[in-house]
Order: sequence, then C-alpha cells, then structure tokens
Amino acid sequence: MAWYQDLPGRPPLSKALVHEYRVALTEAKLAPSTINVQLSAIRKLAAEAADNRLLDADLAAGIAKVRGVKNEGVRAGNWLTREQARELLLAPDTATLKGKRDRAILAVLLGCGLRRSEVVRLEVDQIEQRENRWVIVDFRGKGGRKRTVPVPAWVKNAIDVWVAAAQVAPAPET
Repeated sequence: MAWYQDLPGRPPLSKALVHEYRVALTEAKLAPSTINVQLSAIRKLAAEAADNRLLDADLAAGIAKVRGVKNEGVRAGNWLTREQARELLLAPDTATLKGKRDRAILAVLLGCGLRRSEVVRLEVDQIEQRENRWVIVDFRGKGGRKRTVPVPAWVKNAIDVWVAAAQVAPAPET
C-alpha cells in the first residue's frame, strides 16, 4: 500500500501496475520468497474483489497471471565460523547448573542442526545408541516428518554432563 500511495496520480489497479510493483520489489533486492508472498496477497485481493463485484473478473484474471519471481538456489544465510561456534559453545558458565543446561542446548543446536522449536520438544529418552552411534530416534521435525538425527560424541557429552548434574530421569513408560 505504501508503494501504491507514493505513485503520482494513483493509477487504477491493473495487471501492468502489479507487474510494475513486482519490478520495484525486485529492484529493492528482496528475496524471491518475500516478493512471491506479496504478489500472492495481491492476487488473492483481486480475486476477492472480483467475487464481490468490486473489480472486473477479466481484470482479476489478468492480475492472477502476473508471474512470481523464480527462486534460484537456496539463500545461504549467515553461517558461524568454526571459531564463532566454539566461542558461543564456551560462553555459558559450566560451574552452574544453568550454564551446563545452556551448553547442552547450544551443543544440540550447533552439532545436530535442530531448530529451536525442535530442541524445546526434545526428550532425553529420544537419544539412543544405534549401531555404536548416538542418534535422536524418530524425531518429529518441521512439517511433522519423522527422522533420525545423528548426535556427535561431543554433543552427547554435553548432554550427559547436564543430565548428571540436574539428575534428570527418563520419562516413565506409559
């Protein structure tokens, strides 16, 4: 809306105007997914306006045909260097129980590549040894997909230190 309000004369909604908006978003160096989300909202608005007879159906169909931006590759994001990861892992004070817990959480995040929401749902008894390797078994990740996640030895050690200090017991069988 802000982009539209800044236009001189505020031209009526049209396929050309939506295409011009797409070009402006691309020139602003926004991520393809961000651009596509915004275009999708405009397409849905046009369809709803047409359903309510506020916009010509042919015009709404034309707006629906404005193509999104192709997503080429995956954005790499900002990765921690090995040294930054090491500094982060060593930041908690392991003389305290909270520090041991924090180091175990950071170790799981860094070593297993879990999301924050996944670490929150992680249970101690999900970590098992299979074929001489530690793994998180039948872990439900993003989208509810079940997967098995390898656990490096140093991550398991950090978890064990916290579990022993906190005297955490596995969940009772139900």
